[in-house]
Amino acid sequence: QVQLVESGGGLVQAGGSLRLSCAASGRRFSNHAIGWFRQAPGKEREFVASISRNPDITWYSDSVKGRFTIGRDNAKNLAYLQMNNLRSEDSAIYYCAARDASPVMYARQYDYWGQGTQVTVSS
Repeated sequence: QVQLVESGGGLVQAGGSLRLSCAASGRRFSNHAIGWFRQAPGKEREFVASISRNPDITWYSDSVKGRFTIGRDNAKNLAYLQMNNLRSEDSAIYYCAARDASPVMYARQYDYWGQGTQVTVSS
């Protein structure tokens, strides 16, 4: 089992920045790929970014590429999502997820999920 807790969400103006954190506990964090997903009201959960167990390999959705940065600190059992130049369309609940395999962009293939943190971007 891996327990995940997100933090860092909030209200920010368009063009601003937020840094989301995902604190992990339980089974060895470094063995798990991490994904960030988001879900806006009335929409399906969508892939945002992922990072492999080897922290050199990252993936991003086209909508956030160049604005968001995913990272991890295995020594601290922590993952993060740095979000810059935020837009109103980035408003959603953001979730981190983990899987004991290579990262993928499909939410259903992740085994562990946090409770989510709300991000609201005002225009």
